[in-house]
Amino acid sequence: MRSKDYGHDVLSGDWRRPRKGQIPEVAAEPGLVAEDPESGFCGAVVACEKDAVTLEDRFGKRRVFPLAKAGFLIDGKPVTLVRPVRAAGPARSASGSIAVPNLRARVARESRIYVEGRHDAELVEKIWGHDLRVEGVVVEYLEGVDHLPDIVAEFGPGPESRLGVLVDHLVAGSKESRIADQVSSPYVLVTGHPFIDIWEAVKPSVLGIPAWPRVPRGIPWKEGVIAALGWKGEPGEVWQAILGRVRAYTDLEPALLGRVEELIDFVTVPQSG
Repeated sequence: MRSKDYGHDVLSGDWRRPRKGQIPEVAAEPGLVAEDPESGFCGAVVACEKDAVTLEDRFGKRRVFPLAKAGFLIDGKPVTLVRPVRAAGPARSASGSIAVPNLRARVARESRIYVEGRHDAELVEKIWGHDLRVEGVVVEYLEGVDHLPDIVAEFGPGPESRLGVLVDHLVAGSKESRIADQVSSPYVLVTGHPFIDIWEAVKPSVLGIPAWPRVPRGIPWKEGVIAALGWKGEPGEVWQAILGRVRAYTDLEPALLGRVEELIDFVTVPQSG
């Protein structure tokens, strides 16, 4: 018997194949958690292109699925993911901030942000370059942290010329932390991330690796990483390949994101007058 009120068995047939009016369409907005029932992969939407959606699970692993694929699950219910319709509104920069159209860079402040090396500067420029031009902040690099106290003294920080410094491997007991402790000024902020090198601030999943390898003491870190992962090329060439995979702030570890934002806020404190 079939009830005219309930119709045919809702579990019959292939529910993964959408039928008009039966499986709702849901916009694949960033952060939406969906599951692919065929593979069991469950993760949050981190990107949605014309023909594909990328999910990232809680371990940082990413998988790309065809956007036309039917039968994703949200809260256990089948849906079809569709590309979000972007209403007219402000565009976003790579850092996630509101992009300023037709930007002309502000005249540079006296305040500066220093990072350790060229790779650090290139990564900061790629993600925060727009924000820095809006604020008129120049990023320079130290070529190592050993001479930081001398560089700070030469810079002569003050109320209108603040100095922010981003240091690699700033953890308790490290050489970097001992050098940073030698700097004491209300107009200088030395902060940093826990990574041995800025390369580690890029999420492994972005590069298709399970994790950054541990390099034994006595082996140059970059060269050790390249050898352990079986990559080819000199460190400079490998870094450019890594940098090319970074698209937005979501590709970087939170431990770096917070520190850079903190430095930008520090050196852009409204000036008196």
